Amino acid sequence: MRIHRQRGAYVVEFALAISVLVMVLLGIADFGRVLFRLNSVAEATRVGARVSVVCNPGAGRVLTEMQKFVPLNSSNVTISWYDTSGAVSTSCDSTSCAGVSVSVTGLSVAPVSPVAWIGFSSLTVPAFSTYLPRESMGQDPNSSSVCS
Repeated sequence: MRIHRQRGAYVVEFALAISVLVMVLLGIADFGRVLFRLNSVAEATRVGARVSVVCNPGAGRVLTEMQKFVPLNSSNVTISWYDTSGAVSTSCDSTSCAGVSVSVTGLSVAPVSPVAWIGFSSLTVPAFSTYLPRESMGQDPNSSSVCS
């Protein structure tokens, strides 16, 4: 009986096993990236609402503060002011506004893992919204200057 050597069998098995392992690790890393983006968007809406409720309505600082967390533009952010009756108001001040709602829509995350090979070239981030009641509009509590 002849014994055949199986040269290279270990290399082929290792190549198959490592490719599956790398795909799983990239998928885990991508899942972490998506969760990080979701958390960043939620935090950006919270900060946007906080800056809106402390600063006067229409302050250009809201989008700038939100962009520190997530790359946004003005088409992704909606700021709605509510008067004391609960209706959306286009013009209110520190005496007539009851609160603000900041929402972010239209964002997506592009995966880098092999999941993109099976048709997920872009994952849509769900819409996030935060509502805060009015506080001391027009005055930053950490400084003596009015928000700009």
